Amino acid sequence: MTDHRVDTPAPGAIGEPDQAWLRARLEELERIYRPSASEGERRAAEWLVDHFRALGAEARIEAADAHGTYWWPLGLGTALGTLGGVAALRGRRATGAALGLLGAAGIASDFPPHRRRLRALLPRRTTYNVVCEIGDPDAAQTIVISGHHDSAHSGLVFHPAIPRIADRLGLIERVDTSPPLMAPVIGGPLLVALGALTRIRSLTRLGTALGTVATAAMVEIGSRKVVPGANDNGSAVVSLLALSRRLAEAPTPGVRVILLSAGAEESFSEGMKAFGERHFGELPTEGTLFLCFEATGSPHLLVLRGEGFLKMYDYPAPTLELLDRTAAELGIWLYPNLRLHNGTDGLEPLAAGYETAVIAGCDDRKQPANYHWPNDRAENVDFGSVANGIRLAEAVIRRRCTM
Repeated sequence: MTDHRVDTPAPGAIGEPDQAWLRARLEELERIYRPSASEGERRAAEWLVDHFRALGAEARIEAADAHGTYWWPLGLGTALGTLGGVAALRGRRATGAALGLLGAAGIASDFPPHRRRLRALLPRRTTYNVVCEIGDPDAAQTIVISGHHDSAHSGLVFHPAIPRIADRLGLIERVDTSPPLMAPVIGGPLLVALGALTRIRSLTRLGTALGTVATAAMVEIGSRKVVPGANDNGSAVVSLLALSRRLAEAPTPGVRVILLSAGAEESFSEGMKAFGERHFGELPTEGTLFLCFEATGSPHLLVLRGEGFLKMYDYPAPTLELLDRTAAELGIWLYPNLRLHNGTDGLEPLAAGYETAVIAGCDDRKQPANYHWPNDRAENVDFGSVANGIRLAEAVIRRRCTM
């Protein structure tokens, strides 16, 4: 695939960030083993605060309650469905239907931006958000630029051979939305319930089999170590540092900028959920824009058109138009029209009614590069793409100075 990115800045565009500086910071960060809601995540937060302060920007850590996984809540839901399937196949159809429906409801509620009720039954830990505020706190315009500093567990479901096979079969070229990976997860308990209620044993068997496979997949993910997380999402963390550096050199009057690095994103955006519970009430929906960085170290920069695990939440057209137009003026090519059957931290502010957009990245197969795999290291990050994401976000910030 031809790379249409234009590396020469358009007339009047903001200059290119220092890629060597970005790489040096990212190589430091990736050496911190940082699962969601862990001591490693806390160390990464402290590292980030120290770097903000070295750049002349004050930052703070906000600790919050979190669970720290997604595989145990989902695995609990799929296991309930599987138990329901066994019960239904043994003649206890009412019990089977009840367990299937309970498992499906628990899984659905655990997907962002919902309340995550199932994980309330599970052990709790602490997550650590980093908040750095720049500019006039009383400004009429506020822009929250977010990323996350925790990293993900690997798993066989993330094996890079899977998208390669799908590409050879022609499946990727036909679609502009990533596959609904969570459909089989919730589908197992739902099929169990449907089979039990309708007395169609083939549906019950299929649901039981799906639930068994999904439960095994979740256990396997939980048994894995976390990846270095350079692209997902260390690229966002160093982008926040670069923005603080550039905004200190050339302030933006009339705009309040909040640089937020959330914890526990990889456990279904628990850090962003905590930030919202603490701060959304003091951030008016009118005049506040959220921009979320996600895996911008992939070869192609993009702006997500929508995302969601089960329901697709579309991002507001005027905001997408703003980013598309700004990118074009900067000479930055954006991979067009992609949606995600998954979730980023952008879902939380979007569901709360804020103007929101996600600046993300993909490879030639429309996937985040090295996604949740051990090769997600700084040596494999496209720093030209990271730099373009920084330029795009900064240009949007500076546009708000004139609004």
